[in-house]
Amino acid sequence: MKVLFIGDIFGKPGRNLVSSHLPAIRSRFDFVIANAENAAGGFGLNKDSFSSIVKAGVDCVTLGNHAWDNREVLSLIDDPKIVRPKNYPSGAPGRGAASFDVNGERITVTNFLGRIFMNPLDDPFAALEEILEQDNLGAVFVDFHAEATSEKACFAWHFDGRIAALIGTHTHVPTADTRFLTRGTAFQTDSGMTGPQDSSIGMGLDAAIYKFRTGLPQKNEVAQGPSIFNAVELDLTGNLVTRMARYSFLEGQESGKLEGEIFQGVNDAK
Repeated sequence: MKVLFIGDIFGKPGRNLVSSHLPAIRSRFDFVIANAENAAGGFGLNKDSFSSIVKAGVDCVTLGNHAWDNREVLSLIDDPKIVRPKNYPSGAPGRGAASFDVNGERITVTNFLGRIFMNPLDDPFAALEEILEQDNLGAVFVDFHAEATSEKACFAWHFDGRIAALIGTHTHVPTADTRFLTRGTAFQTDSGMTGPQDSSIGMGLDAAIYKFRTGLPQKNEVAQGPSIFNAVELDLTGNLVTRMARYSFLEGQESGKLEGEIFQGVNDAK
């Protein structure tokens, strides 16, 4: 199964790039996942943003700490394509994991929030253990939405060999540590963002710089200009990734390019 995971889609520029670029490469993949917690003006998910992302070819949408920022998400949250962080307290609407049958194979997508430098929620380690007790999960893909790189890495190492892949989101900057861990789990600390490249992680520079220089609050606006499409490619066999690569496309290029090392084969450690 060939899977594409698209990093945080940010505002209208990010959605427009997904709508224009994803259809051009969609035939290369069996299943597409995208984090869209910033899709509606940088804060949350609404009906129009969800519709455009799905129409472009995304099969599953994950969320994060901005999951509830847009009230319209409450009318969408039970859609089987949407997965919100599993470690919200019991009673939160929506689901923290969803399984999909794809061309005779199965993939389970799950989403967690980190607790370091963020509003703490329930224990993500215990929440994933609960999921892994279930049968017929197929390949387990984790979107770990967290601020601290150490927390993302420790989470991945703890579940190494029990999940197919853990790709981090939230910091909006792609990391150069695409790799297989010792027992075979595919890992990258952060997939990066799909949105305005010349920005402060998606927001306009003037307001962001002013706030850093003065400490005074400023209204944030989504930045304009060319957007960048950051993603990770995964080839799956059962609950094991056999190949992974960082994918990057800058608006205006003729085609996408693979960046960094492309991992081929399977780790010897099982």
